[in-house]
Parts: sequence; C-alpha cells; structure tokens
Amino acid sequence: LLPGCELTASTNSYTFQVDKDDDSDHVLALSVVCLTDGAKDECNVVEVVGRNHENQEIAVPVANLRLSCQPLLSLDNFKLQPPVTFRLAAGSGPVHLAGWHQILHRDDASFEEDDDGDMSEEEITPIMPAKKERRKK
Repeated sequence: LLPGCELTASTNSYTFQVDKDDDSDHVLALSVVCLTDGAKDECNVVEVVGRNHENQEIAVPVANLRLSCQPLLSLDNFKLQPPVTFRLAAGSGPVHLAGWHQILHRDDASFEEDDDGDMSEEEITPIMPAKKERRKK
C-alpha cells in the first residue's frame, strides 16, 4: 500500500492481496485517509470489504470525509488481513489512502517455540504489601 492508493469516481476500488502460495503472515495497516486536490465538498465514504470468519463478504465504512469539515482521518494503523478491498462507497473523491504492509516469515524468531514445544507465559512474582515501620517518640 505504500506509498498508497487513490480512490476516485472512475477508479472507486483497490484490492490488496498476496500470492496464494505465500505461506508468510501478512499485516496491512491503514494509517491515513484524506481528500486530495480536486475534491468536492461532498460526503466521501470509504469502506473496507473483507471476509468474516464464515468466509462471507462484509463491508465496513471506515471514513466519512468532507472537504469543509473533515478532510483527513488518522486511523492509527488500523490492522487488516489481506485480501482486502478499499471502496469509495459514496462521493467522487479523490481520496488518498496510506499505510504499511508487514510480512512475517514463518522462520522469524517471533514464531519460534520454547524448547519444550509449547509457548509458556512468564512467571510473575506477586507484589507483597509494604511493611509498616513504627516511629519512636
């Protein structure tokens, strides 16, 4: 997605997908959605189209931009799992989307297991109450 994509009336959708044979884990994070030069003062609704746990297509609006009141929206790295489609559901744009794509390979250290074969939680030492001291008069 870097440097980003632009949605307009003529190109109202963009699909981000990875190769089906790729066994890496992919994370796509949406950072900013904003109107760019040439935008009209109208509602521009951007939605994300993906699949739910039952593999049914779902569309969720993530931004409603208007030049006169909210031309930009920060989504704080809203994480998505590809494939995902960004669609201009209303308005004519142009709307610019920016974010980042991270690839996590299965042989990365973050995927390694402990020597005994299962992931274990760190043992937490309980906090003991403070001791009261007596003051001498």
